[in-house]
Amino acid sequence: MRLFLAQFRGELFKLFARKRTYIGFGAFLGVEMLMLFLLNLERVRQGIARVIEAAGYPAEAYLSGLTLAFLILLSSVFLLGSLYLALVAGDVVGKEVEDGTLRMMLCRPVSRTRILALKLGAVLVYSLVLTWFVASTALVVGLLHSGAGGLFVFAPMEKVFALYDFGPGLVRYTLGVVFLSLSLLTIPAIGFFLSCLDMKPAAAAIGTLSFLFMDSILRNVPFFESLKPWFVTSHMSAWVRIFEYQIPWERMAEDYAWLLALNATLVVLAHAVFQQRDFKA
Repeated sequence: MRLFLAQFRGELFKLFARKRTYIGFGAFLGVEMLMLFLLNLERVRQGIARVIEAAGYPAEAYLSGLTLAFLILLSSVFLLGSLYLALVAGDVVGKEVEDGTLRMMLCRPVSRTRILALKLGAVLVYSLVLTWFVASTALVVGLLHSGAGGLFVFAPMEKVFALYDFGPGLVRYTLGVVFLSLSLLTIPAIGFFLSCLDMKPAAAAIGTLSFLFMDSILRNVPFFESLKPWFVTSHMSAWVRIFEYQIPWERMAEDYAWLLALNATLVVLAHAVFQQRDFKA
């Protein structure tokens, strides 16, 4: 175990030593600043205020940092998160094969299973770090800009509408980020599987993005309403349900069990493919 942890630290160091690993962090900061500027426009604030006041609540109490942070997460984290998580996951094995460094690794007395476990663990850690970085910076930026106040939640796709005071709202926001982190783990799982196939790292990243965007597009077609349980992104959006007044724990458990089964299947398939690949040529 001590040797495994030492190797895992080395894998994390190698991942976070690459400059392109931090592109996602910088991009999210830029998006947060841009969205903060747009949400501060009078016309946009009036639109949000109308929705809040239509429910019989004072808009001033809910145009807060918590509300801005939630809007940033809801509108940007899936699209941008998919992009940067797919890039890192597509690189994790494919880049080693392309550069020829994987053959050097396999010359050492380390099993292929351990190598895959180290790389999968590093990608999952990156996914969690990126998610919490985005959620934390969005909250800090929102609070510095608009101060503390109630949380206004409006997610039309998931049919969620709720308002909370600052204390309960902050608890719901934190829980939402926890479940969002779990939802986003499916993206590196897909990218990791494709990275283990005989394809370029860029192809693995593009394949991951193509699958997720296609799934999301089909899910949003009104005539496919009855097919929503079959789309991956339908289950990935389960984190938003943590903001309902009565949290549907059974439904969320079903969604995350579905995602866990998918992730586990992809990892098993990735392991099977990786064990059969020839890296000597």
